[in-house]
Amino acid sequence: MNVVRTGMLLAALTALFLACGWLLGGQQGAMIALLIALGTNLFAYWNSDKMVLRMHNARPASPASAPELYRMVETLARRAQLPMPAVYLIETDQPNAFATGRNPENSAVAVTRGLLQSLDQREVAGVIAHELAHIKNRDTLTMTVAATIAGAIGFLSQFAFFMGGSRNGERANPVAMILVMLLAPLAATLVQMAISRTREFSADRLGAAIAGDPRGLASALQTIERIATRTYVPTAERNPATAHLFIINPLHGGALAGLFRTHPPTKERIARLLQLERTAAPTSAGSTGPWG
Repeated sequence: MNVVRTGMLLAALTALFLACGWLLGGQQGAMIALLIALGTNLFAYWNSDKMVLRMHNARPASPASAPELYRMVETLARRAQLPMPAVYLIETDQPNAFATGRNPENSAVAVTRGLLQSLDQREVAGVIAHELAHIKNRDTLTMTVAATIAGAIGFLSQFAFFMGGSRNGERANPVAMILVMLLAPLAATLVQMAISRTREFSADRLGAAIAGDPRGLASALQTIERIATRTYVPTAERNPATAHLFIINPLHGGALAGLFRTHPPTKERIARLLQLERTAAPTSAGSTGPWG
């Protein structure tokens, strides 16, 4: 069901993008919009992982520099039947993590120093398993496509503002221009966030199964959100478009945080995980894995 819903949301985002091009430039505008979408997605497909890791000053972690973390990722990746992803560390006090990469063979998991310092091993394992679930579900590619289309819609809105747009040699309808400039970026952002929220529930469920410990992930989510609300992350604030990648939103959203929420409510995520624990087989519930 989540896969169908995600596909429908991506289709809606693409349709919105093409509609913006048509409103600004008719059939020619729609074709230009399509070419922009193809170009941005092609670039993002090959380079998004490198870009986001560079944005957050992530540094590679090795078996020598972070042996416990590396061994844990290796163990959980094997459980998930995934190739070993690259492991990165981000030097910030906020506990958080994200996964990136165009496919399981070219993927990376990045965790913050604060995650390793604030969570116990059981909770860290839950977080890493959640990120591996994103890789297994290919959410990293899905969210990259969503982000680049949303960004291209923002570009079209700026084009409408500065250039005015035209259709068949005539200036575009002023009402259409206003809709593109003001409402299209907002609609794109809301659809992008809806996709992100859908994928988080799936990653929580699969991540709990990979770790064999729904409560560990639930406890991690609670701790991360509590600390994240009072911890400022400069790289995240400078690059808010990457907020949806993290397991918990790293930004301070102020009064509009609920409206522009990139993740499902943490309380709901925790409730679902605890319900999953209650219905799980006794052999898997409460397992702490080889690190506990």
